[in-house]
Amino acid sequence: METSAFTALIKGIIGWKAVVDIVIIAAGLFFLYHTLLRLGTWRIVAGIMLASFLFLIANFLDLKGLEWIFGNVSQVAVIALVVIFQPELRKIFERAASVRRSEIRDAGAELSHMIVDSLIKLAGQRRGAIVVLPGKEPIKEWLSGGFKLDAKPSIPLIMSIFDPNSPGHDGALIIQNGKFTRFGVRLPVSQSSKLPDEFGTRHHAAMGLAEKSDALAVVVSEERGKISMFDKGKFRQVDDPGKLAATIISHWKHTSSYPFELPEGKKRWLVFSQMFVSLVLAVFFWSALIIAQGEMLEKIVTVPVEYTASPANLILVGDKQKEVRLHLSGSKSDLDSINPSELNVKIDLSKAVPGKQIFLISGENLRLPKNVDLLDMVPSSMELVLAAIVEQEVNIKPQLVGKLPAGLKIVKIDVIPQKVKVLSPQADGRSKAVDVITTPIYLESIYNDTSLYCKIIAPPAVQPVDKRWPDVEVVINVGN
Repeated sequence: METSAFTALIKGIIGWKAVVDIVIIAAGLFFLYHTLLRLGTWRIVAGIMLASFLFLIANFLDLKGLEWIFGNVSQVAVIALVVIFQPELRKIFERAASVRRSEIRDAGAELSHMIVDSLIKLAGQRRGAIVVLPGKEPIKEWLSGGFKLDAKPSIPLIMSIFDPNSPGHDGALIIQNGKFTRFGVRLPVSQSSKLPDEFGTRHHAAMGLAEKSDALAVVVSEERGKISMFDKGKFRQVDDPGKLAATIISHWKHTSSYPFELPEGKKRWLVFSQMFVSLVLAVFFWSALIIAQGEMLEKIVTVPVEYTASPANLILVGDKQKEVRLHLSGSKSDLDSINPSELNVKIDLSKAVPGKQIFLISGENLRLPKNVDLLDMVPSSMELVLAAIVEQEVNIKPQLVGKLPAGLKIVKIDVIPQKVKVLSPQADGRSKAVDVITTPIYLESIYNDTSLYCKIIAPPAVQPVDKRWPDVEVVINVGN
């Protein structure tokens, strides 16, 4: 590690902003871990981690081929990752936004025991069923079909809903806010391979909803007469009715509390260990970023030249430098923050005198960010020619293009005004001959006496005394 990078790291860690930054990153990693764990997308994540590891090795060993590949596909890969992990990213934001405490929840032990008793009866009769208890996250977008129902829960009603002759017995029953709200609902089928082969469509549908939300789904298998619970992308079979009732009550209590609660016993230490690992990874990621941003690099940029404070009686003549190449050194973050369009080299002409002069260019001629150094500049000097400005009166010449039609000739040309006062540079202490002309006049379109209004064209260093060029009238008399 270079000294400058290590110094940047130490300076970056000391400060409340760094602490907040690391804590937020750690929280994001923690939520990402739990979301990916529930959705079962670790294979894709493992592939991304392997690709990142290869990139680090290539960067460390300076393998140009791999660096080129990663450098050119990285932007496309970021877009691809957003597309691939769109459900996971959406779920992370939904969980992070679930900060509203819900006051109306199904927290009754009586209702939970009634549900358990109904499911046990259905299992004894080998009648399939799915019961869904929503959590904090909305599940409406994952549900389709079914029939609306606003009924008070009862065992006979559950038994009739899952009667083989009922039109909605193959779908799910939604229990929310202490009522049966919908039945015959279709759920999203799981795309993972977590379930055993003997599990049927009901189990895959319950797993699909458990992977996409925090809802609790309970399934009764008509083939085996067994009850299974699906929650947070996991499933387990129920052998003890008391544990099933306790799980339902715990689910309701959890959904009526704040988004995050620490579990009890060994699970609490597991959560603490996950938090610690997330914090370590956040510190590592943040440190690697600071070191990378603090790495000293060199960069060449091209900036324009601006000439300022030119004396009122002098003017630049001849060729002049328009751009300068700067060779800069600084940290990656500082160099990346430089916008060449916002930089320019300023040449102060306030002390200039007539004639040729050499102007040296240094760091004083431009403003660079605080931690960016100027190593070299091309060119490092420039030769400029300044001439004194004199006032003189010059003739205006008409600019004639082409020939008159056959048989005609120019008899007389009058230019009104004939002369104009201008400010022009001196050459070697003498007034330079200046020509100003009109805009082109095309003779082939003239068949008789014609009067035209034209503009004046003058060299760049020549300016009118009155600040504005006058319009010129050109009168052309023709004859045979």
